[in-house]
Amino acid sequence: MPNDLLYQIALTLVPNIGSVHAKILVEHFGKAEDIFKANFKKISAVENVGEVCAKAIKSFEDFSEAEEEIEFIEKYKIQPLFITDKNYPQRLLNCYDPPTLLYYRGNADLNASKIISIVGTRSNTDYGKHVTEKLVTDLADQNVTIISGLAFGIDAIAHKAALQNNLSTIGVLAHGLDTIYPQQHKSLAKEMLLNGALITEMRKNTKPDKHNFPKRNRIVAGMADTTIVVETAIKGGSMITAQLANNYNRDVFAFPGKTTDTKSAGCNYLIKQNYAALLTDAQELTEALGWQQKKTKPKLQKELFIELSADERIIIDILKEKDAVHIDELFLQSGLSSSAIAASMLNLELQNVIVSLPGKMYKLI
Repeated sequence: MPNDLLYQIALTLVPNIGSVHAKILVEHFGKAEDIFKANFKKISAVENVGEVCAKAIKSFEDFSEAEEEIEFIEKYKIQPLFITDKNYPQRLLNCYDPPTLLYYRGNADLNASKIISIVGTRSNTDYGKHVTEKLVTDLADQNVTIISGLAFGIDAIAHKAALQNNLSTIGVLAHGLDTIYPQQHKSLAKEMLLNGALITEMRKNTKPDKHNFPKRNRIVAGMADTTIVVETAIKGGSMITAQLANNYNRDVFAFPGKTTDTKSAGCNYLIKQNYAALLTDAQELTEALGWQQKKTKPKLQKELFIELSADERIIIDILKEKDAVHIDELFLQSGLSSSAIAASMLNLELQNVIVSLPGKMYKLI
């Protein structure tokens, strides 16, 4: 275990320091230990932190709970993933409130190239079960990772369908790794550890209390490329997950249902309000996400016939390095102004050099 782990866990224990403040502090100081060792003036001077948070950090003295958590981690071979860890789910870093520290068991790649979350009601209908199982089965050749919340209903159906199709599946928990909720899913959880993972930001002895589920849901939404809602009432955890995914600029899809079916009322509402795109099968999803795009002629051949500006060449060089790049990464790597980026991207799209993908991703044609 890294020497800094004690301070990483302690950072999650400090009153008034949530995931947003923790992210700001880590970006400023680099290491959790350096945050605790900085003086009051330096901490309070950090933008958007202030004196209340600085006082909370400097007055924190009880590291015993963090020490107990380390013992638990070592005993059960749990992998802690701090926000700066290379194995930390990188998609979460594009969220404004990523978990400061995650606890992980299993063998799933948390940064797999294709991750989707599937959520829905705990009391599904036969229709919900059918479309969930068919969607996962039809996605088997895409080697996609399925993420959900290990709850009754659609969550469990999605996890089981993934296992049956030899797909990796990740369960995000609203409690510590010392228990499984609901208890009926203990055997399912054990299977998932063999071809997937269990992950949580909750420490041991944390019970699945009501206020922990929205926290869990933001991880389900933030870790995935897209969130798919199968069945949900107009109010419920799945609606919260869909809203969070929208807030994170992720694509949301929903399966429509009968207008008289209360268990599809939430899905129909999301579609009606343009919060989610209507989805009927896996092919629609793969096409929307650009997973089935046909390869065109070599990119260099196209460049011979197009005159590019210096800014456009910078963007092209960045896009050559990966299959797809998020707009935020283009800003960071290019060093160009927002107006220069916008103008260059528009011109490149008009010339059919690049294509826009869901989730503010771009790739070369």
